[in-house]
Amino acid sequence: MDRLHTRRRRPALHPGHRRHHVVVVGAGFGGLAAARALDDVPVDVTVVDAHNHHTFQPLLYQVATAGLDAGDVTYAARGIFHRQANVSVRMARVVGGDLDARTLALADGSELGYDHLVLAAGAVTNTYGIPGVAEHAFGLKSLRDALAVRAQVLSCFEEADARPELIDDGLLNVVIAGGGPTGVELAGGMVELIEHVLRHDFPRLDLRRARVVLVEMGDTLLPPFHPKLGAKAKATLERRGVEVLLGTTVDQVHRTSVVVSGPMLGEGAVIPAHTMVWAAGIRASPLADALDLANGPAGRIPVGDDLSLPGHPEVFVIGDLAAATDHSGTPLPQVAPVAIQGGTHVAAMIHRRLDGEATSAFHYTDKGSMATVGRASAVAQLPGGLRLSGLIGWLAWLALHLVQLVGFRNRANVLVNWAWNYVTYDRASRIIPEAEVGAGERTPGLRHDAGGLEDPAERSA
Repeated sequence: MDRLHTRRRRPALHPGHRRHHVVVVGAGFGGLAAARALDDVPVDVTVVDAHNHHTFQPLLYQVATAGLDAGDVTYAARGIFHRQANVSVRMARVVGGDLDARTLALADGSELGYDHLVLAAGAVTNTYGIPGVAEHAFGLKSLRDALAVRAQVLSCFEEADARPELIDDGLLNVVIAGGGPTGVELAGGMVELIEHVLRHDFPRLDLRRARVVLVEMGDTLLPPFHPKLGAKAKATLERRGVEVLLGTTVDQVHRTSVVVSGPMLGEGAVIPAHTMVWAAGIRASPLADALDLANGPAGRIPVGDDLSLPGHPEVFVIGDLAAATDHSGTPLPQVAPVAIQGGTHVAAMIHRRLDGEATSAFHYTDKGSMATVGRASAVAQLPGGLRLSGLIGWLAWLALHLVQLVGFRNRANVLVNWAWNYVTYDRASRIIPEAEVGAGERTPGLRHDAGGLEDPAERSA
């Protein structure tokens, strides 16, 4: 044990000498990539996040649909850096800063200085100002969101079992706004939960009256994908019982209903539903506003071609927070691969700066996109025009997500859970936390806590 601690101890410094200090705000994909890539650089790194863990957001929908537990998709941030001697982790909320003085203001009243700063605070849900979304809809950006969705759905079924007359009021209905990967994956997972698991848990309920409705304002699902893959995803979801409403907008969200307009239901149609999940868009973390830098699209921070902040070359912005573009000026997508590659790039740029070398432009390599549509079905769009769907696409999706998960324990747990779910059609994570019991007691609202900062103006009262 002594030898282990000696190996992990920080390098000793000469009296009066201070190592170059890099602060990374955010323990998401980009922040972790940046901190890890600084392993062999002669700097001290502080990773700051409001939570003490990293969350694997692509699998949050499986937490929401009872397929995985919270611990399967999270990993203690300090544990990630056990073997990296130059990294420390600070659980704190960043509320502002002075870029000229190179300091960040923390919620506890303290300040944190830096020599280089990497802003990787991610994104929060974008309500687009639609009435009732912030107050009555659930997001799916954090672990808290996923657990809240799961508790709400299970609580509604418990209440319906006690009071079946409320089913006509939409107690069992789930409306999902947004036909991107998150919405499609959640819709597929939700209908499987209802059809294959809750049907056996609640044999007295007529679950043919439970609806899963996916609302997308565009004319196809999965807009970033080839239209043929979007069409396949739509056909698969509909075959499994999801109602897909294309060309449909959400006008208002109420506590027990959603008002939509579109070609299938008409203008101002009311869908009774006690659960509404908003997966229709994101905006940059409120940290951009707190630093007075959010003047790009969707609150993102404009950056130079090397991802540094214009006027402040010691500050880099990556991932969802950065308004980065490709060589043609097209904004880069707000997805994990962009954040990961950006984090690795800025670490290299910091190393270059310390060596007195010039920085270089960031070039994103698109390695493809994937989305699962449910059991044994997924779509994948790979470089070179290669497209996969069905079982082959699903197996590729499984392999990719297992590799990307942080920690062997998480990979093993997820693999075992997936195997169990596939063989038995069961979902083991169907526990409602005591604080969440009772559908009538829940307070949804979109809680914006990504990247270490929460926007009070966006919280539900």
